[in-house]
Parts: sequence; C-alpha cells; structure tokens
Amino acid sequence: MSASTCPSRRPDPGALFSLRSLPCAVAAALGTLVLLPATTMAEGQLLPRIEVVGSAEEDKARQPGAVVVVTEEDLELWQPLSTEDALRHVPGVHIKREEESAVVANIGIRGLSASDYKTLILEDGVPVAPGLFVGNGRYFNPRIQRMEGVEVLKGPAAVRYGPNTVGGVINYLTKTPEDGVVVSGRVGSHNLRESTVELGGSAPSGDAIIGAVVTWAESDGFMDKGYRMSDVMVKGGMAVGEDQWIGVKFSHYNNDANISYRGLFPDAYEAGAKFNPAPDDYFLTERQAFDVNHEWQISDAARLNTVLYWSQMYRDYWRFDLVGGSPTTVIDGLTQWNYSDSVTGNNRAFERVGMDSRLRVDHGGFGMRNEAEIGLRYMDESMIDTRVRATREQPRHGLVDRNEKQTAQSLAVFAENRFFVNDRLAITPGLRVETYEQRRDDRVNNANDGKSSNTELLPGVGATFQLNPQVQFYGGIYRAFAPPLNNQSIVTGVDQKLDAERSTNVEVGVRGRQGNLRYEMTAFQMDFSNQVTPAVSGDLANANAGSTLHRGLEFMLGYDWANGVFVDANLTYIPTSEYREDRGNGIDKGNRLPYSPELVANLSVGYISGPLKTALSGNYVSEQYGDGQNSVDFVQTGVWGGRMPSYYTFDLTGMYDVNARLSVFGAVKNLTDERYIGGLRQGIYVGPERSFEAGARYRF
Repeated sequence: MSASTCPSRRPDPGALFSLRSLPCAVAAALGTLVLLPATTMAEGQLLPRIEVVGSAEEDKARQPGAVVVVTEEDLELWQPLSTEDALRHVPGVHIKREEESAVVANIGIRGLSASDYKTLILEDGVPVAPGLFVGNGRYFNPRIQRMEGVEVLKGPAAVRYGPNTVGGVINYLTKTPEDGVVVSGRVGSHNLRESTVELGGSAPSGDAIIGAVVTWAESDGFMDKGYRMSDVMVKGGMAVGEDQWIGVKFSHYNNDANISYRGLFPDAYEAGAKFNPAPDDYFLTERQAFDVNHEWQISDAARLNTVLYWSQMYRDYWRFDLVGGSPTTVIDGLTQWNYSDSVTGNNRAFERVGMDSRLRVDHGGFGMRNEAEIGLRYMDESMIDTRVRATREQPRHGLVDRNEKQTAQSLAVFAENRFFVNDRLAITPGLRVETYEQRRDDRVNNANDGKSSNTELLPGVGATFQLNPQVQFYGGIYRAFAPPLNNQSIVTGVDQKLDAERSTNVEVGVRGRQGNLRYEMTAFQMDFSNQVTPAVSGDLANANAGSTLHRGLEFMLGYDWANGVFVDANLTYIPTSEYREDRGNGIDKGNRLPYSPELVANLSVGYISGPLKTALSGNYVSEQYGDGQNSVDFVQTGVWGGRMPSYYTFDLTGMYDVNARLSVFGAVKNLTDERYIGGLRQGIYVGPERSFEAGARYRF
C-alpha cells in the first residue's frame, strides 16, 4: 500500500513523526509476513521471543532470585481489567491506583515508589516505556487482553537486563496464535463495554502461523473518568530451514482518556464526592510498534536469539489552566478547582529503534558443566516535547511556546556464566556494561542545548543450592542503575555531570514444594545511593546526593486440596524504607519514603473443578505517605503530600465452561465498596468503588 493511501493522523510541525492510519499499519505487518519464504515449522515450536524466566519449573529453579510467573489460567481466574490488575496479586508489588483502566503505569516493587521508574517493563523482551533515557516511562501501559502471562523477576538474574532494574524486571507475554476464531465480550458498571476478537490460522503443512488480537473498549469510568480504547496485535512466524525460526509482531494502540493530574480536595473526599475534578482534561495516546524475532539453534549446545524493534508514540495531555490568584472555588459546599478558559497542551512524541541479541552456549570449561550467555543491546531514542497554549474555544490548537528535541543513544553488553559446581550447587557471576549519551536541542531557547554521557559497570553474582528435590535455597548480590533523564542531566546548556542512580541489591531465599504445599520466602535489601536531587546552591540545577535503604521479607504460600479447593497467600513486609541522610526541606534521616507501605498482603481462596473456576481474593495495603516529609495532614502545594490510611479490597471472580466452545465469566470488584485513597498528586485520587462485570467467550 502506497504512502499516499495512508495519510497522517496527526500532522504537527513540532512532531518527530506522523503516525499512520491503522489499516495501513496492519496491512504492512501482514504483508511483511506473507513475503517471508514458507518453510517447515518444527512441531510444537512457539514463535521466537525473549523470555525473562520461562514456563517450565526447571526454568524457575535456574533463577538465583525471587520469581513469579502469572499464567493464562491465573488471568482467567482473576479477570483483570488491566495489566496492573494482574500484578496486584504478585508479592513485592504495590500498585498506586489512579483509575481502573490503568492508562499510565504506577508500579512499585519492594518499597520503591509506584510513581518512580526503577523497574524495567518489557513485552516479549522489548521495552514498552516510551523513553528509558529520554522523557517519562509511565505513558504507555500494555493492554491485558492480548497477554497470556506475565513474568516478574527480581534478584541477580536482572543483570541480563537494563536499565532501570533496581526493582526488577516485568515481562508481559503476548498470546501465541491458535487456529480458529474466538470472540469475547464484557459489560459492567460505569457503562463498560468491551469486545475482543482473536483470529488464528496455520498452513495445512504447518509451515507458517499467523494471528491477531483486536480489542475495543469504552467506559464512562468511575468518577466520570471515561475512556475509549482500541488495541490491535498482529503476530505470526515460520521456520526457516530446520534450525531457524522467525516471528513478526505489529501492535497498534489508541486511547482517549478523560483523566488528569488533579484530584479531589479533602472535604470533597470526606463527603463521598464522585465527580471528575478535571472534567475537561484529556490524556490522548497512540502507539505503534513492530518487532522482528529470530532464533537460530546453531547446535545442540548453542542458541542465538535476536530481536529488532521499533516503536513510535505520541502523548497529548490537554489540561485547563487554573484561575490565577483564585485556583479554588466552592460549589455546593465543596472545594473544587477553579478553571479558566485557557488550555495548555503538554504534548510529547517518541520514537525508538533497538536491537537485542543473546547467545547461549553450553560448554565444559573449567572441568565442569557450564551455561554461558552473552548479549548486546543497542538503542536509539528520540522525544519531541512541545507545549501548546490554547483556549476553550479552540482547545486543541494554539501557539507553540516550547519545542524541544531530546535524544539518547545507548549500548549495553553483558556476559554471565552458570557454573554447575556439583549436582546441587550452581554459581552464576555476571557483568553488564551500559554506556549512553544524551543530547538536548531546544528549538526555542538555544541556551538549553547540551549533551551528557555516562558509563556504568554493573556486576552481580547469584547462586542456587538444591538441598533435596523439594527444597531449593537461592541468593545473590548485584548492582542496578537508573539513568537521569535529559531534562535532569542537561539544564540551560550545562552538563549537570549526574551519575546514574545506583542500588546494590542483596537477597537470599528458599522455595519448594511438599506434596500439595508450595512456598517461597525471600529476604532482601536494596541499598540505593546517589539519588538525583535539586541542588541547594551553585551553578548546577541538580546534584548527586541522597541515599535510601530498603529491607524486607516476601512470603508466598499455597495449598491445593484434592477436591479442587485452593488457598494462595503472599505478604510483603518492609519495615525499613527510609532516607539515610537529611535531605533538607523537612526530609530528614529516618523518614519513610513516599508510596512505600510497610505491609502489602494478598489472599485468595478458590475452587477449580471441571468447568468451574472461582475465587475470592483480598488485597491489603497498610498506611503510606505521599511525601518525603511524612506529613500527616494533606499538604496542598505542588504535588500533594500527606498520610494515606490503610485499606483492603475484595474481588469475587469466576468462569464457567458451558461446553467446549462457550464460556461465561463475571466479577464483583471491591466487593465491600471500600472507599480509600489510591494516591495523591494535585489532589486525592479515590480508589475505584464496587463494580460489576459479566461476559462470555465463544470459540468458533
């Protein structure tokens, strides 16, 4: 299809690119697959992709750190509306719930703030955050409807990935196409309507496979925070000869969400208000991505996996300005924001091109069995940051008074070797090297132009010890880092000479299974140094300063009875999550970090037998602070602070297979209708109220 038949959806003189229409992009993805040579696919061969853990029990046992794999069966049982909904069940994870559809990512691990960006999020091994070295990592959150599982990895094995692996690695696994057509739909509270079509087919000879998952969803949203979302994934692949496989994946996502940074004032929250505090603000996102995966089984002892990836995305955030001098007003006795007729569009456009290649070799060096892995990743990222001044009469057009381009090129290499000392003990040392250069080009104010560069050495070592077939001990130590963003490292043309934010992580644990009982317990410490903070004085706008310490325990326990009843429980206890030195402005040594609850617990009691699966799941989050000052009362300046009380929620979910083709499912979320504070920013975010969902799935 020629470019002339695929007009740009959003022409913008300040944009880095012009997004193409959906039909054109889908056609391009299908066309790429069709043009590939048809050869025989090995029986049972899945489409190649980079997995962080793997699906087999022995894959989990190889990891010298805590690991959780959320399966497709788990997703059917929990009926999540978003990827964050699924992650709420994982030990160590805390979700800052801003709205039920989770348009932006708010994921904290082991006491790291859910508003921070210290955990690497992947999809099939490819980064999903719009910018890792530029911009903001939270603007895109993959849709759960196209996922068949989630891998969560913490500990020394994270040396294989980066950057931003202080908290660990989350890898969403997209669905593998299956022959046939599956249609599903869901309706629910707040006028939720969702429909998904899954298509799949393979050549009669088994030499190729292709499929698609198409989702459309719309809702008025809790507190009238409505959204209209579409998500398309086209995926396929084939064998190339007898020892190589290739796969391609295209995805397109669009979401117009009526959400904002602004929340309720305390009096409105206490009065039970459910109105949208920013009814005219919109968060508009569109993203396209294309991946090409290649796997080459070089020999019985060597395998090479390579993925080439590209993505482009825009995020337009249109917010009405407040009335100067009178930012609040009182309506019906409740404090509310007082909006003017001026509108600001903080709009960003991203593009990324990257390559990740990993070679695994089994060898007999050093007189023992070894598994070695070496890897290389190159990535080129760009972001165009524009600000548009508009009015209520023309809320999407106006004067551009900020136009800035930020770019970053990064190169990473890593190597690790798993030494099998004997049948029980395996030791895995590794080293990762990340080097990157950031540039800032301000097209309005050239004084902001500049560049910065840095190189990080990230060593780590982990070990596993198989005490007996039922019990395994594991542990290790590694260094992780998160790079400063361009607008931190380059200010008014000056290289701020900011080192990366670094953490030395240690953990030890035990996991195992005894009959129907399964368990895992991990003790961890994250010694986080060199946080980037505002400088008190001098020429630098930011400075290398600050240190935090996180210590805690994670527990997982599950038991399955023969009659189909099961219990799953996990608990994360973080008694220490604190600043290790005075930071000024009321942030004192010993203060607890924001969005770091001391206790997060999950409990599921369910029944799975024959066609029925159902569960009652509870989630508890202890009190937490919204600021480093540990303010008790709400602080209503800038980004709000204050103490957020503990809360608990219960979800009742279930699915029933009527026959081999038809399944019905339903859920009651927040069963007790708990009213709680999900988070703070410019006001109070209210956690979603009780809601109902019902749906059906039919396979043709």
